[in-house]
Parts: sequence; structure tokens; C-alpha cells
Amino acid sequence: MRQRMTLLLAAAASVAACGASGPADNASQGKATAPAADLLTRPATGTTSIVRIDCGSADVPEFTKIFSDRSAYPPGPKRLASSCYLVTHNSKRLLWDTGLPAELKGKKKDLGGIIGSVSKTVGEQLADLGLKPQDIDLVGISHNHGDHVGQLPEFAKKPLLVGRPDFDAAAGKKDDPFAAWRRAGSPLSAMTGDHDIFGDGDVIALFLPGHTPGHYGLLVKLKSGPVLLSGDVVHARETARLKAVPTFNTDRMDSLRSMERFEKIAKETGAKVVIQHDERDIALLPPFPQAAE
Repeated sequence: MRQRMTLLLAAAASVAACGASGPADNASQGKATAPAADLLTRPATGTTSIVRIDCGSADVPEFTKIFSDRSAYPPGPKRLASSCYLVTHNSKRLLWDTGLPAELKGKKKDLGGIIGSVSKTVGEQLADLGLKPQDIDLVGISHNHGDHVGQLPEFAKKPLLVGRPDFDAAAGKKDDPFAAWRRAGSPLSAMTGDHDIFGDGDVIALFLPGHTPGHYGLLVKLKSGPVLLSGDVVHARETARLKAVPTFNTDRMDSLRSMERFEKIAKETGAKVVIQHDERDIALLPPFPQAAE
């Protein structure tokens, strides 16, 4: 698996020098602007909710050797949840991440040292909510790894928010998940800094590079209090506590800085932290189909 991850991320390293504060450069979502200094701690202004969506799971036989450079976990296997989130803000719907590929439904497949599986597709769970893929207004991707972009093709006509370095790194690849958005005029916001998604400070994509050069987390302000979605800035509570870095991350120092920033934002906002791969954190939100509000 280490070799697979290394090959996947090597191309991304060449764009790691991209800045963290420039504007997004494309399409119908308009220009990204640097958020005001107090935007992260500003109270919610609109009506927002989150529904947790099951996007599969991954079994890793020797987890700590790959996902921690500080032996944060005991030797042996570990299961990672793959979770996605439907964020509804003033009637606009954002799908955050799309999980493992739908073709894995009902199967177990070796993805190169990781055994992936899917119980129910994103589309099927949207149907349980009375929605169709076309009812999604935009899709946000935390980063370009396969367990976060697997079902993205189903939303190919929707506006996409993704980190510019990760978008660029995937160009020309046989399995480019962003191919549909490379055509002129495609609805794309390729982000290079924090991005206030709806323009009112209630849902903010947070630039947290290191896992990949264009990695993002998400701050969602609910009436009940803010929620901080991790992307893969950390994979479990143990790595968050020890600041342990996966061996395949593109930049160790950026990873550590992003972990520290993630932790600081959680403290400053009082946010409920949801590590997207940790089943203990996922359980902090209501079970599907209930929404946190």
C-alpha cells in the first residue's frame, strides 16, 4: 500500500508550492476571497443542518505502519469508516466528499493494502432522504484520494469545490476524478486558501495542507454549535493527540502545522470535532437519516 500511496501522491508534490491565500480561479461559484479575521468565530447567521452519509469502510491489515510515524496505534488491523456529509444551508445543498466507488457495493476489494467495501451508495441514501443527485447544488472534496472521490462521477454536472493543488495533480491521470470539470466553462472553484462557501461565514472550507498539497477541512456553523469536519488532517483520535503523521503524507511539516491549526480552530470556535474516518467521532452526529441542526 505504501508504494501505491507514494505513486498517487508524488505528482501532487510538484504543486505543493501553491499559495494558501490566492483566489479560486474559475466558474459559476465565483472568486474565493480571504475570509475576515473574525469569520471563523462569528456566530451562525442562517439555517444550516448536517446529515451524515455512510460512504463505505476500509480495513487496513497493518494500520500503524502506514498511518502513523509515531506508533500511535497498537500493531495489527484497523477499520476506517468512510463518511460523507450533506450540508443544507438556507435551502442550498452541499455534498462534502463522495466516499469509495459505488462499484464496491456488496463487495470487498483489495485497493492496494486496503480492503474497501460499500453497503449503500450515496445516491441510494439521497433517495432515502427524498432527493436525487440533481438536487445537490454543489460538491466539495476534501482531497483527491480515492476514498473521498469514489462516487464523484455521479455529480459530474454540479459545481465542484476542490483544492487547486489536488485538482492539478490529478490532471492527465487515467483515473482522474475531476476529468468532467476540465472542460472550458465547467462549474469549478479550484481553491487555494480558506473559502467562505456561501458568502455569509456559516460554512467555510479550511485550507489544511500536508496530507495532500490541496487538502481541506470544513467548518459548519449550526444553531446548536459549530461542527468541524476533518477531511484527513487526522485519521483517528490517537493521531490527533500524538500529532502522528501517516508515512504517505506529501509534507510532514505542513501536516503538523495543519494539525495544530485544526486543533486551534476547534478550541477557538468550541466546535464539535468529527474525524471523518473515526467511527467514534462519526457517532457524535445523529444517525442517518436524522440531521444535526
